[in-house]
Amino acid sequence: MTRLRHLYDRAVAGPAYPPDASDLAEIRLFGLQLPARASVAVLAVTALLVVDHLDWLLQAGTSAGLGEGLRAVSVERFVLFLVVPAGIVSFGFRDGLGRYGLRLGDWRWGLGLLLAGLAVMTPIILALSGVEAFRSFYGAAPRPVSVVLANGLVELIPAEFLLRGFLMFTLWRRIGALAIVVVQVPFVLTHFGKPDIELWSTFLGGTVFAWLDWRTGSILWSALGHVYVLTLMLVAVGGATA
Repeated sequence: MTRLRHLYDRAVAGPAYPPDASDLAEIRLFGLQLPARASVAVLAVTALLVVDHLDWLLQAGTSAGLGEGLRAVSVERFVLFLVVPAGIVSFGFRDGLGRYGLRLGDWRWGLGLLLAGLAVMTPIILALSGVEAFRSFYGAAPRPVSVVLANGLVELIPAEFLLRGFLMFTLWRRIGALAIVVVQVPFVLTHFGKPDIELWSTFLGGTVFAWLDWRTGSILWSALGHVYVLTLMLVAVGGATA
């Protein structure tokens, strides 16, 4: 029991992420005293999700000719969810991207915890793939697994960075662990229109991913988990072929 307790203590011993002076800087606007970086992050993420929902970049033809096999929406989200927030961090905040999870982080625990989580998730995904709602949503227009995987990496790594990197780590340095709860709101809302079971499951899955990012200091491990889960579902329902 002592060894198990020691292992548990090590598994949940995440970094503190202390704020610096820039994280704590405030602006006064129309009589309101607002945290500068946290306010920018919340407003920017909200605006980027609205632009994505309205397909503004797709309508402008931004993604044309940017890679054989890549979906236009994947390229659009690469720009909106990675390039734009990374630009805000680098040129607006004048900060390093590593402070927002865009790094390898504690890779030993990241890899170990990810593999443990996938061992639990794999049978659940395979079971859900037999549900008609999932088969009808994910099973149309089969594509090669390599194409599915490429699109997943191009789209989901940026999505993880937007919510659980840029937004979560900015908020964490102002409101602490409550940031994990706050980022659940946009994450759940972006799943509207998907099967009801998946919509509810995002409460649990999103929280686990956010915790993993906090624990490792990196969005890489949750991103790889996200890509694996989606790819496995598409393979299981026939939406991806060898």
